[in-house]
Amino acid sequence: MSRARLFLSGIHAEGRHGARPGEKDEPQPFVVDLDLEVDAGEDSIEATADYRGITDAVREVVEEGSFDLIETMADAVARRVVSIPQIVSVIAVVHKPKAAARLGIDGVAAAATATRDATAGE
Repeated sequence: MSRARLFLSGIHAEGRHGARPGEKDEPQPFVVDLDLEVDAGEDSIEATADYRGITDAVREVVEEGSFDLIETMADAVARRVVSIPQIVSVIAVVHKPKAAARLGIDGVAAAATATRDATAGE
């Protein structure tokens, strides 16, 4: 079977995450980028990964979960996305745009990788 890479960028969602006091009190913005490896054996919309389903899965993790660290959130996003049929592997990059304004930088991001084989049986 052949494989292709897809990139979904700028998936916006809000969630209650953070390790500092008060960070989980109100939803904060997060942005997720995905680098996906998918099965690409057929030239058919039914044979590829559904972008809407992937986006919904990412938003579900961000909006419904609660994480102290964005590294942990990135791992949860990657594991959830790789469980979707046709997805062989994923690199999920989670951006927390307002995390480091006090440091004078635009934001903080963390990446996690998951492959179908690594999550089998979990």
